[in-house]
Amino acid sequence: MCRYRKRRNGSDRRDHRGVVLLITLVILVILATLGYTLSARVAVRRHRDQYIIDYGQARYACASALKYALTAAGELTPQLVSRPNDPDFSDLFALSELEYQELLEQYGYDVQVADPNRVGVDARLDADANTVEEVNDPNSFEGLGDGAYQGGPLVVPGPYGPAWPLVAEASEFEIGSSRVKIEVEDENAKYPLAWVVIEDEDLKPVADAGFVAFCEWMSYAEKDIESLRKDLAQINEIRPFKLEFKPVAGPAQTPVSLRSRVSRGRTSKTPVPRSTAKKTVSVADQIQQQNADFAKLFHSALIDTDLLARPSTVSESREESALKYLGLWATRKVNVNTAPRHVLEAALMFGSVADAPKMAEVIIQERRIKPFSNIDEVKKVAFQYSDSVDKCKEFITTASTVFTIKVTATSGVATVTAVAAIGKEGDKIKQIGIISD
Repeated sequence: MCRYRKRRNGSDRRDHRGVVLLITLVILVILATLGYTLSARVAVRRHRDQYIIDYGQARYACASALKYALTAAGELTPQLVSRPNDPDFSDLFALSELEYQELLEQYGYDVQVADPNRVGVDARLDADANTVEEVNDPNSFEGLGDGAYQGGPLVVPGPYGPAWPLVAEASEFEIGSSRVKIEVEDENAKYPLAWVVIEDEDLKPVADAGFVAFCEWMSYAEKDIESLRKDLAQINEIRPFKLEFKPVAGPAQTPVSLRSRVSRGRTSKTPVPRSTAKKTVSVADQIQQQNADFAKLFHSALIDTDLLARPSTVSESREESALKYLGLWATRKVNVNTAPRHVLEAALMFGSVADAPKMAEVIIQERRIKPFSNIDEVKKVAFQYSDSVDKCKEFITTASTVFTIKVTATSGVATVTAVAAIGKEGDKIKQIGIISD
């Protein structure tokens, strides 16, 4: 009996130890879970706080760089270059990546850059001598940053030397802890989307034919084109795009801020008297206002930008989509020296729908040797189509006046981008609009 009690007492002690061990394990698991949860929350909070700090620094750098770029934009003097021995940029949008690499090899370009410190567009491999030939770029935008963008694969030179649609080598520099990149693009080299909502009834069929040709070049199906037409029809109902303006006299407008203050300060329903003073609104002011209005419309939710941004080719050296070739800042003319083939054809259709492809080919071959200085030179080169050139001269130009300045600032994991569109006549700069992401 005594032995039984001893065995039972020993068994009880072991059971108690097992229970204590189990409880200890449970407590340890709970503590470990709480510790992990707490550390995860702390990490998330730190990451969030760090992102806020990085975003603030990137935003400040982006705003500072954009202000600097707009100030220095008056010094920008884009100069076209001759490219008789280089592959032409006109049809790159339609090439697959394999075709693109074959084109580079055909012209003696090395697919890989041996020296990462060389600018891609300024490092050219001579297939015969296997030496690097330097190209002096007169378009270096020295007012923006300390140097040009370094590294990257070789690219086909555009009309200004750098890859299309850049008018100068991209500039990179640092502001505080942020890395800033500034790119200036030629908006007159792109297809003006405003043409699709043109007000002139006689020009609407031709404008639609040009838009369809542009979309087909970008491999859009009929349903995609129809979807874009519906989006643009909504914009057309809001405001059609006018080409001709005349000075008009209109009532002087009370500033919005003043009107809002007046309305907030009044409690009765007595009408607010309006000023009857007259002032003349110039043609330039009307065009400027239309540009600002369409810039807002084209960058609004009325346009399916996801469809326009759908990539047709994506690689380390290129990313092609319709959005890349669309002018969304109410440009009125296409530069025959800088527009790729599908944009050039769409513009020349205002002269002749049937002859537009032939006219484009003549212009593309000639401008590689010597850029056109005026429309009369275009007529001389394409003499058999001189009448068609006359008909479309309202829609073409030989010198670009609208540019976009894209600023990208990166700090840590945060990136801020701002795009400003400007009109440039000589040294005078007119700001069309700014979009910041």
